[in-house]
Amino acid sequence: MLERELREIFGPRLQALVAYGFNPNTTGRHAQHDAHKEVPHLQTLAFVTALTFDDLKRCSEKAAGWHSAGLATPLLLAAHEFERSLDAFPLEFGAILADHTVLFGENPFRDLQLSPAELRRACEVQARSHLLHLREGFLETRGRADALAVLIVRSARPFAALIVTVSRLEGHATSDTEAAGRRAEHALQLPPGSVTEIVKLTHAHEIPSTEAVRLFPTYLNAVERLVQYVDQWGRR
Repeated sequence: MLERELREIFGPRLQALVAYGFNPNTTGRHAQHDAHKEVPHLQTLAFVTALTFDDLKRCSEKAAGWHSAGLATPLLLAAHEFERSLDAFPLEFGAILADHTVLFGENPFRDLQLSPAELRRACEVQARSHLLHLREGFLETRGRADALAVLIVRSARPFAALIVTVSRLEGHATSDTEAAGRRAEHALQLPPGSVTEIVKLTHAHEIPSTEAVRLFPTYLNAVERLVQYVDQWGRR
């Protein structure tokens, strides 16, 4: 359906169509913003030789049908935009490089590679930001366990995405968040469950307040250890 309709819109300008983020444990780009929002299962990226306003308008008319079919709105990129944007979006585009399937056309990622140094730097930025968010969020709960539960659930998806990125940094190209969580526990020398218990909340809508009170100190410690680990990565 998507390929056919994109062909109708772009004709020979459609160079490739790629699917990504289709693993049930994957946390895609849309999933990081709202823990309560159901995200279409299949995410795609279309490469075209040229992209105009009229193209966008015609695609917008198809969006409702795509969503009804379980498809996320595709990313549309003109030729060479992905390559030139890789250093600007090392986490998001790096995840696509690591886990994708070409549905149509030639592989647009041939010979593309993300620098480990760029990935490590982006990882550190994300990890430090997550740590600051958790600390600030905890203060804003004002000691309310129900608010703490909301904080944990809403932060679980971006945390899982971070854990997968760290796994890629270590050379494991996977979108399985629980497997990445277990590797993180081993690398950070944390007790089993310290990371995976939070990762498993990726698709949760809520957790009991008592569970939040139990989880948060371990969660915060894991993120602190993760920041230190990423900061020192490559210097050992």
